[in-house]
Amino acid sequence: MTRTAYSFEVADISALARSLVRQLSQNSQSPGHLEMLNMLARGAGWRNYQHFRASQSAEASLATPAQSGAADFTQVERALRQFDPEGRLIRWPSRTSQVALCLWPLWAKLPAEVSMSEREVSDRLSAWHLFGDAAQLRRTMIGEKMMTRKTDCTDYRRVEQRPPPEALALIRALAARA
Repeated sequence: MTRTAYSFEVADISALARSLVRQLSQNSQSPGHLEMLNMLARGAGWRNYQHFRASQSAEASLATPAQSGAADFTQVERALRQFDPEGRLIRWPSRTSQVALCLWPLWAKLPAEVSMSEREVSDRLSAWHLFGDAAQLRRTMIGEKMMTRKTDCTDYRRVEQRPPPEALALIRALAARA
């Protein structure tokens, strides 16, 4: 039977040692394998070994997100040229295929599940681009179904969805610059 190896790291080895001493003194006999695993996990801040394993598995799955397709990194590289070192959109992309891709990093900065006024959305978008047309960004995000708005333009919301692989790669690349 194969075993999954989990890395175990603690911020303070002294606190771990104190926790183990305290837990061992509460036992009248030597702990078994599972009890020792639970003690180590509790000493490092988890509820028990099962909680530790679940946390490790979740971290691993987030580190390697499920791909619905491989990203086209040539598109990502082209889109990166549209952003300055601070991650602000420099100009409106000249290629139509790049427009939606360049909007995803702005979409990712908008708060999730929050109702915003037109002014709030425009103010946020203005901070993240340099060409002075927040209205164009806002309208295009609505057209690309990245945002919704009421017909009277009073309630704007980010549409929660998983960005395409190229957009995820672009968002990560821009975050790495910061």
